[in-house]
Amino acid sequence: MTELLTGVVPAVLFMVALGIALATVIAAAVRKLHVHEDPRIDEVEEMLPHANCGACGYPGCRPFAEAIVKGEALPSKCTVNSAEGNAEIAAFMGVELGQQEKVVARLACQGGTHVAKMRARYAGIPSCRAAVATGGGGKACAWGCLGLGDCEVSCTFDAIYMSEHGLPVVVEDKCVACNDCVIACPLDLFELHPVSHKLWVACKSLAEGDQALAECEVACNACGRCVMDAPPGFMKMEENLPVIDYSKNHLASRKIIERCPTGAIVWLENQQVMKGRAAKKIIRKTPLPVGLES
Repeated sequence: MTELLTGVVPAVLFMVALGIALATVIAAAVRKLHVHEDPRIDEVEEMLPHANCGACGYPGCRPFAEAIVKGEALPSKCTVNSAEGNAEIAAFMGVELGQQEKVVARLACQGGTHVAKMRARYAGIPSCRAAVATGGGGKACAWGCLGLGDCEVSCTFDAIYMSEHGLPVVVEDKCVACNDCVIACPLDLFELHPVSHKLWVACKSLAEGDQALAECEVACNACGRCVMDAPPGFMKMEENLPVIDYSKNHLASRKIIERCPTGAIVWLENQQVMKGRAAKKIIRKTPLPVGLES
């Protein structure tokens, strides 16, 4: 027994001493490596809407609050908070409110059920992503909106609803540019743009001429008239679609849309979609029958 205690006691004492030594080292490291966090971060975060949507460009409200306190961002970058809420943050921090141009989601498709052909009737899971994965959803235009509402479901701000023709409509007053609809759309039909970008190509079809029009009456037919009527260097044709250089947005003009025969390029102002004089007038309200030959 004595021999057993003689062997155990030193081992126990060694472990106790080792524990004390390690605790001392850890405590010293904590004091040495401790990073002070400004208490104002908690207060600013509390003033934010806790949406964690990422519309401000930061991954959540906490990182955005940290950026405000560090002087790396101004309160107005939060598009979800009320104007009064952002003003309160600016007053608390003693900084400028800042100016942030409103950014909204835009859909690059006008092919509703009354103008776009359906080659087959889709009867699967009511999801655009599921339809794309199982044969494309039945729409003749492979690039067109399927109208199953993944974007509407993804929008937590009720800024998207489905129209009578099966197309998502963005309510700009409610849109906070959170990017959720951009991610949700499997066909990449949504983009975020400042409202000052009034010229918009509302089509993503890569078909041209008669083929494009056989699939959708309002598709871009790659005629290039808009590019011809635009100021030099402002637009160009790429893969049968006009591409706008928004870095030269000051060159935008409604004149560019006037000769578009299908109305695929539009002018957006005050939440109104305006088409050119040459655009075909669509009066049909009922859905087109299924089948390309109908």
